[in-house]
Amino acid sequence: MVRLFADTYALIELLKGNPNYENYSQADLIATEFNILELTYALFRDFGRDEAVKVVKLIRDKIDILPTEDSDYLNASEFRKSTNKTGKKLSLIDALGYSCSRKLGIKFLTGDREFLEMENVEYIE
Repeated sequence: MVRLFADTYALIELLKGNPNYENYSQADLIATEFNILELTYALFRDFGRDEAVKVVKLIRDKIDILPTEDSDYLNASEFRKSTNKTGKKLSLIDALGYSCSRKLGIKFLTGDREFLEMENVEYIE
């Protein structure tokens, strides 16, 4: 089974049933608590508190949550600063996820255009 770091974009697309993500529904997915925070906000905003609670519990049962450390935050900060020079506008949460995927030696699953054609990315629209 393929192991991938799923950013919030990918988690949302999987939940929406995007057919382009169908092949990843059985993958071994990893994310951080920060991705869960972003996902929870999107669910709360679009569907309300009760639905957000249900869906977040479902997601937590299906994916692994990677504990992060200060060194991960430093690596993410360095990565984000380096990409700012190229004109990319990455959130800190996206930079953290990408940095963690590299640390783990797994691909970063996303549909975020800022990651298009970047190394170590499984880009799916």
